[in-house]
Amino acid sequence: MRRLGCGILLIGLAVAAFIAFRFVYGWSEAGPAPKDITIVVPEGATLSDAAVLLKRAGALRSADAFVTRAKVFGGGRPIKAGEFLIPKAASNSDILTILQGGRTLTRLVTIPEGMPSILVYERLMANEELTGDIKVPAEGSVLPDSYAFDKGESRAAVLKRMQTAMDKLLAKLWAERAPNAVVKSPREAIILASIVEKETAIPKERPTVAGVYGNRLRANMMLQADPTIIYPITKGKPLGRRIRKSEIADVNDYNTYAMVGLPKGPIANPGRLSILAVLHPADTKALYFVADGKGGHIFADTYQQHNENVRKWFEIRRARGEL
Repeated sequence: MRRLGCGILLIGLAVAAFIAFRFVYGWSEAGPAPKDITIVVPEGATLSDAAVLLKRAGALRSADAFVTRAKVFGGGRPIKAGEFLIPKAASNSDILTILQGGRTLTRLVTIPEGMPSILVYERLMANEELTGDIKVPAEGSVLPDSYAFDKGESRAAVLKRMQTAMDKLLAKLWAERAPNAVVKSPREAIILASIVEKETAIPKERPTVAGVYGNRLRANMMLQADPTIIYPITKGKPLGRRIRKSEIADVNDYNTYAMVGLPKGPIANPGRLSILAVLHPADTKALYFVADGKGGHIFADTYQQHNENVRKWFEIRRARGEL
């Protein structure tokens, strides 16, 4: 009997040791996930809630065992909400580290410089990982940039971040504007910056283009910016054809070939460099510019110089077979 009792005790100790070993080993052993898995932990979710989601996704063998081990080995830090990438065969320890560290998946929506608001709207509405409806944002209210978002986040929340970013940047740059800036308000700065943005894609040219327009505004000359003809026709989308003579002569609140001064509003969402160019324009006497045939522009102080530059531009276009 005594030997039997010792045998049973040894067996019990062995079983207990095995269970303890499995408990400890189960914390760091490779998990069952056959491939990388994404999981969304909602706001307010508990560790137990997350464990159930992980078990359903195939990242855990046991939700209860994960929670128990996490309470023993996990240090007591709370988990974060968001969308997480759980690597293939991630251990219990790896998974809890990911959830506690808040290393969420980065999803980006990019708004290029000069994108009009109608296209910002269409881009956000076309993103199937966002939710909810929005209206077309006010032109010039969105700061072009790449914005991170969480899967399932509302379009309204993402748009608000874009507009808040523009408000903050504009307030900062306006406070630091140069004395030779011609614009009289932040809104005027955005309007003129949107024209500069659409007139040249070459960053180093923007201060000079802004300087030209500043000179024309001071001289009470028409800005004569082609993009302002197109905006009331397409709301900033590509025209897809040449501008018609009737459109050049059309009188409206945007066409700067038929009015003196700035349009009534922006014609796109300008980027930081175009806003900077308007608030820190180049010190130039130029009043005119035309394409140089190489992707940039050539500037002129006088109408006579400008006509010669235009003649050269038409020669280039004829040589290319465009006329």
